[in-house]
Amino acid sequence: MSRHVCFGKSGECGSVDLETIVKPRGASGVAPNLADYDSARASFSWDRARAELQGLPGGGLNIAHEAVERHARGERAVQVAIRWFGKDGSSREFTFAELSRLSSRFANVLRRLGVTKGERVFALTGRIPELYFAALGTWKAQGVFCTLFSAFGPEPIRARMAIGQARVLVTTESL
Repeated sequence: MSRHVCFGKSGECGSVDLETIVKPRGASGVAPNLADYDSARASFSWDRARAELQGLPGGGLNIAHEAVERHARGERAVQVAIRWFGKDGSSREFTFAELSRLSSRFANVLRRLGVTKGERVFALTGRIPELYFAALGTWKAQGVFCTLFSAFGPEPIRARMAIGQARVLVTTESL
């Protein structure tokens, strides 16, 4: 099946084949983490999934702990957790240990600002590494992380923050 599309700012148009792209196994040099979706789906169990989570030391669950902390305190501490590629061709890498430190630093800033459990932290940024530090730090501080998009414009952003009872806005100088 083909579809006529135009690309990017140049507006170049052409026909694109919409058939499924199948890559040979191992082509990327990385083993897939889900080799057989249908089998995994058929055998999925929420109880088994829950058993794979570590849980907080005092009990309960926190996504920042499961996604970062348990790895930052183990053998994966030095493994790359985030590999970021900028629009300008730059790139940055953050290990689990670095991600833990940077997100904890943000959580501490929120606590010093008086943010408490359940309060909303809004983010108006591009897809920059600091967005992820803010999200994880907000969850570590037991806050609710909410994203905004600059395409909304000032008034819709203000309205969303008012309706959502924003406590903090994280943004960039340009936005």
